[in-house]
Amino acid sequence: MKDVTIGQLAKAARVNIETIRYYERRGILPEPPRRESGYRQYAPDTVGRIKFIKRAQDLGFSLKEIQELLSLRVDPGTTSADIKRRAEAKLTDIDTKLRDLKRMKTALMKLTVACRGRGPTSECPILDALESRMD
Repeated sequence: MKDVTIGQLAKAARVNIETIRYYERRGILPEPPRRESGYRQYAPDTVGRIKFIKRAQDLGFSLKEIQELLSLRVDPGTTSADIKRRAEAKLTDIDTKLRDLKRMKTALMKLTVACRGRGPTSECPILDALESRMD
């Protein structure tokens, strides 16, 4: 398969052209060579790299973490255990976020139950609770 344009790449990878440019600026995608006309020309395997990035983002990895994963992938000294440790660390992060979200949900549920939903905002228990927490 021959090199593709940024538009063709975006379509094949199902991302926006600006996403590709952003990945290039962040260094997660190497800047491709350009034709004499100035148009970027991407290798067909770039589609796979973008899909890897998007799948990793869907699992909660940041672009920085994805960059590290991609670097580890080509490092001959990297083992599967190294990658597994990264995934386990991400699981720990997700568990922490879930606990935080559950705590926030519980607190917000208590506040909404306390609010009658009538009267002036000066008598709103939700606003009062938020204001009292700003100490």
